[in-house]
Amino acid sequence: MTLALGLAALALLWCGQRWLPGRPVALGVVALSIVTVAVLGLASRGVSITGAIPAGLPTFAVPTLRLRDQDGIVALAAGCMLLAYIEGVAAARTFATKHGESIGLRRELLGLAAANVATAAVGGYPAAGGLSQTAVNEKAGARSCLSLVSALIALALCLLFFTGLIADLPRAVLAAVVLMAVRGLVDVRALVHMWRVSRVDLLNAAAALIGVLILGILQAIVLAALVSVVLLIVHYSVPHVAFLGRIPGTAQYSDVARHPDNEPLVGVFAFHPEASLTYLNAEHVMALVLARLATAETDGIRSVVCDLSVSPMMDLAGVRMLDEFAVDLRARGISLTVANPHGQVRDLLRAEGLDRKILGISRGTTLEDALR
Repeated sequence: MTLALGLAALALLWCGQRWLPGRPVALGVVALSIVTVAVLGLASRGVSITGAIPAGLPTFAVPTLRLRDQDGIVALAAGCMLLAYIEGVAAARTFATKHGESIGLRRELLGLAAANVATAAVGGYPAAGGLSQTAVNEKAGARSCLSLVSALIALALCLLFFTGLIADLPRAVLAAVVLMAVRGLVDVRALVHMWRVSRVDLLNAAAALIGVLILGILQAIVLAALVSVVLLIVHYSVPHVAFLGRIPGTAQYSDVARHPDNEPLVGVFAFHPEASLTYLNAEHVMALVLARLATAETDGIRSVVCDLSVSPMMDLAGVRMLDEFAVDLRARGISLTVANPHGQVRDLLRAEGLDRKILGISRGTTLEDALR
């Protein structure tokens, strides 16, 4: 019976969206379902309904919290805040993109905080902007924030006069209204585009989607965040190292693996790591460079140039990697030069004393200068 009621509601909502666009079809379906349940007595036949709702408007009351209650409340409040903010911002971004608008994250957070302070004063539930609520609001024809004022007035009237009628509202019909509202937000084309363009983004999206379906929203958010961090660490720990050649007819240089027509450098071996050099990737970068040097003709190489133009930062592990690399090259009679180091990188290299071991630790040393 519940399945039949839900399918009937979906069919009516779909027909209404197709043939009566812009009309309050969902409101009519909700009213029809309430009448159907009341007349046929479907609640006694196993159909789940909303049930009794306390009548009247909320009254102002300062929450009473005991010190021994803090352990449980703080963790729960933190989870609610995390869920509310992330879901609210996600919904805001989704609809802002859809309508060509922009949002302010700080203002979203301030609004969310103000709403929760207000609802705490009247003993209400935690307030948040949700995807399904926003979708239902939009499908009902909302175009501005005044729709929230209208919803507030309608909700107040329902709490004062119509709670008895709402008690017979089937939950399956509520689910049908939400499903029809959010179905347009499931963007299969975006997933296909991610598959073609960026598998990392696809994995993030898949983790969030599967997590919501299996674990729930809050757990899915945590799972998606963890997956994003893990993928970022994996990507960051194995950066691409470009081995440079001269672009024909110019004084510019690029990756010879991507552009095999680049002119090889005579007597010089040049590379640049396409990431900051930290403890996560320093050994990987050094292993790649040493492996490439082992396959190159090192007899004619007099200098190795490390271009740090795309390495905005470095930690002690990166500095020690360059130090060990310089010692290894010096044993072969080859000098190491650093080109295009950023300010913080220069400061760290000098603090570790590498300015006395390698060349090019100055803001004016470009790759062209080092090669000359």
